[in-house]
Amino acid sequence: MLRSRIIPCLLVKNKGLVKTVQFKEGKYVGDPINAVKIFNEKEVDELMVLDIDATKEGREPDFAMIENLANESRMPLCYGGGVKTVEHAKKIIHLGAEKVALSSAVIENPNLVTDIANAVGVQSVIVVLDVKKKGLFGKYQVYTNNGTKSTGKNPVDLAKKFESLGAGEIVVNSIDNDGVMKGYDINLIDLVRSAIDLPLTVLGGAGSLEDIKNVIAKYKIIGVAAGSLFVFKGKFKAVLINYPNKDEKRKLLS
Repeated sequence: MLRSRIIPCLLVKNKGLVKTVQFKEGKYVGDPINAVKIFNEKEVDELMVLDIDATKEGREPDFAMIENLANESRMPLCYGGGVKTVEHAKKIIHLGAEKVALSSAVIENPNLVTDIANAVGVQSVIVVLDVKKKGLFGKYQVYTNNGTKSTGKNPVDLAKKFESLGAGEIVVNSIDNDGVMKGYDINLIDLVRSAIDLPLTVLGGAGSLEDIKNVIAKYKIIGVAAGSLFVFKGKFKAVLINYPNKDEKRKLLS
């Protein structure tokens, strides 16, 4: 049975864990493996790990790191970054990840979604849409290459397209809200949620557990992902890996 999921999202750059603000800055916050060990103890629903520079730098996925993460993880693991081929996806799943996150490569070659779904299963194919408002009227556009390249495409149109091609889940990531910690872009979520029937995960903007609770209350069955909220603590943003305890989580999901 489908249920809402609360998902820490870890960003990796040069093998280190970083946290960005609107896809910029990239503050170093620790070692990814150590973070996974802590999240294991906190019994998180699922973990998303994104290598934010792999595609931009033309690198393939860091398979050694993926294997280490998967071996350590006691929760479902979704990995993204540099995935360009069916072979990449198959190897990531073989190494122990449950899901493969796709972005730039499938926007350039949408049929890759179908090919990968046929190879590893629909449930393992996640398409990430990095979205930013552009222009005087603030129209939403999808960006690739770590937010540096505009596709000129609307996130709703792309979400519907990838649903038809066999994606198992859509992740909508707000570039404008990334790291700002002032809440999710509800208008963006509304637009995508009403357009597709696939499982949807939202990312970008969570500043409190109340932000997560509000999204779950409004959309019921949804994935709610966050980065800063689960790696920082307090107004001075001290680095502290955290996650709702069982009582807090029960309240968020009720």
